[in-house]
Amino acid sequence: MEKRETFDKYAIFTTGGKQYQAVEGKTLGIEKLEGEAGDKVEFKEVLFRKAAPGQFEIGKPILETPIKASIVKQTQGPKVVSFRFKRRKKVRVKRGHRQPITVVRFESV
Repeated sequence: MEKRETFDKYAIFTTGGKQYQAVEGKTLGIEKLEGEAGDKVEFKEVLFRKAAPGQFEIGKPILETPIKASIVKQTQGPKVVSFRFKRRKKVRVKRGHRQPITVVRFESV
C-alpha cells in the first residue's frame, strides 16, 4: 500500500463546480479563471481548513476567511479526441478538444 503525503496546513475549497485541496506554497491547475500571470485571486468558498495538527475549521456551509493565491500561467490541458464511427456507412467524425486551465500558486491558506 502506498504512503500518502500529509500536510499540517491545508484547505478544501470549491471553484468551477469542483473541489480542490489548497496547500500553502504549492501550485495547482484549476478551471479557467479570468486574469493574467501575476494577478492575485481569492477563493471565498472555503469548505474546510486544517490550521494545525488537531485544529480544524468546518464551514457551515462555507468559512469566512478566503484563500489567497496568484496566477502562475494560463494554459490548456491535454487533447481529448472524440471519434465516432459507423461501419459500412461512411460515417467517421473526429473531434478534438483542449480544456483551458489556470495554474495558481497558493500564498495563504
